[in-house]
Amino acid sequence: MLTVLGFAMIATFLVLIMTKKMSPIASLVLIPALFCVAVGQVAKLGDYVIEGVGTLAPTAAMLMFAIVYFGVMIDVGLFDPIVRAILRFCKADPMRIVVGTALLAAIVSLDGDGSTTFMITVSAMYPLYKRLKMSLVVMTCVAATANGVMNTLPWGGPTARAATALKVDAADIFVPMIPALAVGLLAVILLAFVLGRRERKRLGTLTLDEALVTEPETVLVGAGGGDRLTKAPRGTGTGTGTGGAGGADIAEGDDKEQEFKGLDPDRPTLRPKLYWFNAGLTVALLAAMILELMPIPVLFLIGAALALTVNFPRMPDQRARIAAHADNVLNVSGMVFAAAVFTGVLTGTGMVEHMADWLVGAIPDAMGPHMAVVTGLLSLPLTYFMSNDGFYFGVLPVLAEAGAAHGVSHLEIARASIAGQPLHMSSPLVPAVYVLVGMAKVEFGDHTRFTVKWAVLTSLVVLCAGVLFGII
Repeated sequence: MLTVLGFAMIATFLVLIMTKKMSPIASLVLIPALFCVAVGQVAKLGDYVIEGVGTLAPTAAMLMFAIVYFGVMIDVGLFDPIVRAILRFCKADPMRIVVGTALLAAIVSLDGDGSTTFMITVSAMYPLYKRLKMSLVVMTCVAATANGVMNTLPWGGPTARAATALKVDAADIFVPMIPALAVGLLAVILLAFVLGRRERKRLGTLTLDEALVTEPETVLVGAGGGDRLTKAPRGTGTGTGTGGAGGADIAEGDDKEQEFKGLDPDRPTLRPKLYWFNAGLTVALLAAMILELMPIPVLFLIGAALALTVNFPRMPDQRARIAAHADNVLNVSGMVFAAAVFTGVLTGTGMVEHMADWLVGAIPDAMGPHMAVVTGLLSLPLTYFMSNDGFYFGVLPVLAEAGAAHGVSHLEIARASIAGQPLHMSSPLVPAVYVLVGMAKVEFGDHTRFTVKWAVLTSLVVLCAGVLFGII
């Protein structure tokens, strides 16, 4: 009976969030509460939730302060020189432009937010693709796949969800996976090189002046902090103008209705005199995380406090920066705490154990010791056809319990489960991908047809690297 109810609860949850009948937070709370009543354990619901909240509090704290930290770093201009350097590197060579797209998307993905990554990347690179008549689906493919690899950062979402669902430390999942993810990122750069060579062969190579000199136009200039952008007179195109993100000229031309959000070089939150402090703080923070000097939540809590205090010593400015990133913080941390209800009921009522027993019986004995690899392979289609919430909170605990019956640790299952993220970022269930294709003016169907095969290949590279390195 508990087996049937467990699968019914997961199926109900998946259907509701995939059909957008309920928000993930609401469904994570209400569906398990109703099924807890159905199994006759409503009196214990409070215990399940409180225990879950206590377990998930460190993960929620990590996400909250990581989002604030990297949001502040973008606000103060830490990544602006990197954007400008990539644009200078690209010149008007299609191959360099595609590789630069991959590098830029990967770097900006450090903030853990796909929408921000795509807004900045498209704002910077779209003018070059448009002027050279390059394929825009190449840009969306490379950006989405690079972001998918970087989305596995502990504050990006999937790793935190896996840690939350299996009640393990996010650092224990992510840090050992760094070599495999690095191989995955190299695969994306190699993909960008290959696609860029194709574009170079098709189009040839121009000088930057030839690419940018056209009839008089206007450009869209950022109005810091993600506000609506305004138009300014367009100067002569040299690749180092004042328009767009990091100095990129963004042509209006045939795209008069297109608006971009990017890195305004004149935004009031810039702190150029503190650049090296912010760079050093970020390097130290990431090094401390890799070396596990302190728990990740503590590191980001201290880092966010230092970043706010040093860059914005006035209290009103600090409040403004926190408010600017409050939506992301609330959505992510709210999701984590809501998940305490779902995972608490699933575990506390015994549903997970009964479903795992059934699943173990369905899996051939020869496959049992390889449940981590099975999980990695399943993560590709499952995270594409369902949301991360559905997979990590609904399916992963069952796979983990099935693996545990064959001696496979929860950590191995959790690490394997993030292998499918390069493909997941092009899923129709990911809101950020609509920001990407919308700003790039690419049909979602065209993006999907072009990207899926390359994203699947990248995901398999990550999984195989994890197996070869003995991580999975």
